[in-house]
Amino acid sequence: MRGDRPEQGLTHFNEEGASRMVDVSGKPVTLRTARALARVKMSPSTMRLIRDRQLAKGDVFEVSRLGGIMAAKQTGFLIPLCHPLVLDAVEVDVRPEDEETLRIETTVRATGRTGVEMEALTAAALAALTVYDMCKAVERGIVISEIRLLEKTGGTRGPWRANPADDAPADPPHST
Repeated sequence: MRGDRPEQGLTHFNEEGASRMVDVSGKPVTLRTARALARVKMSPSTMRLIRDRQLAKGDVFEVSRLGGIMAAKQTGFLIPLCHPLVLDAVEVDVRPEDEETLRIETTVRATGRTGVEMEALTAAALAALTVYDMCKAVERGIVISEIRLLEKTGGTRGPWRANPADDAPADPPHST
């Protein structure tokens, strides 16, 4: 994949192939940021319920935003080899992208020795799962897709950004 560095190998394994938490004690403390994306596809009628804040469980935008923030803060306890981090900021933006798709974009910032990509990805994934949980009573066929990193900054390897062309909106609704 573009931007990956296969010559470095997998850092979460030692020479014998055993799992390990990477030692970051020698890395410099820098401001680290990461942005991630998730998309949630559903029927237009479910999207209308969300937009009109008519679901029985409450405001999907706010509850999924809170779920994403909470998940980012717990990433080090959820992903086995992640470092528990003190986060400086977590932002979760949930908005309709079209009549069938919610776009969830997360941004995480921390000053530390290791990146916050996993925190941003975890926030996006959990926010999307929260949307599903809140809407499953009216639609079980909701699809969570495209959970991915959009951008990261900080650290010794410097910034990385996904190809902007890859971030095109979901396919437009089909017309009949």
